Amino acid sequence: MPRIMGIDIPANKRMDVALRYLYGIGPTTANEICRRTQVDPAMLAKDLNDSQLSAITKELQDNYMVEGDLRRQVAQNIRRLVAIGSYRGNRHKRGLPVRGQRTKTNARTRKGARKTVGAVRDKEARK
Repeated sequence: MPRIMGIDIPANKRMDVALRYLYGIGPTTANEICRRTQVDPAMLAKDLNDSQLSAITKELQDNYMVEGDLRRQVAQNIRRLVAIGSYRGNRHKRGLPVRGQRTKTNARTRKGARKTVGAVRDKEARK
């Protein structure tokens, strides 16, 4: 398995797909990186030589924010929203949808599993 910026990318996948295993790289960016480094997007990751691997790593370090730096920036942006007490920050803090989605139904991914709230009818179960 080739390593790029500390991440093992899958050896048996095409380069345009394997690069997407890095946080912050999607399909368009992966193809752009392949074009800039003159690596064939259809080439398997295990077939890369050292010069191609170093060219990809250099391109990522020079022109893209990926992995740890990007994760840190996103977390810092969320902390800033929470600190200033914005609406979006409060939604992050409460674990509710941030971008205006409905919460009467749905939103289960953000809210978690249903917690039933209600009166207990049986006197034995109350005690």
